[in-house]
Formats: sequence, structure tokens, C-alpha cells
Amino acid sequence: MEITRIVTAAMGLTAQEFLRWRYGAPGLLALALLIVGIKVRNQTCSAIGAIALALLVSRPAL
Repeated sequence: MEITRIVTAAMGLTAQEFLRWRYGAPGLLALALLIVGIKVRNQTCSAIGAIALALLVSRPAL
């Protein structure tokens, strides 16, 4: 059980650093909205975070 927490934390930190490097502050804000929305079970907050992340990721393709 402890190893699962360590792996999850490492994956979260890796995702956070990648978003900071690739997308800057808007990426971190979108990730924060998504995580907070999931933790407090607020569908609006998590949906805004997910949509913002999707727009940031798909922006180069548009």
C-alpha cells in the first residue's frame, strides 16, 4: 500500500513538472482546477480544468 502512494506521488510530480515546462502557468492552473474538482467532488471545477488542459494540449494542432 505504501509503494502505491509513492508511485502515485511520483507520477503526480512528473505530470506537474511536465505541464510547467511545456505549458507554463496556465497548465498548472488547469491541473490544479482538475485536481481540486476531483477531490471536493465538484463537477464544474473538474470539467473546467479538464477542458482547459485539453485546449492547451490541442492548441498546436489547431
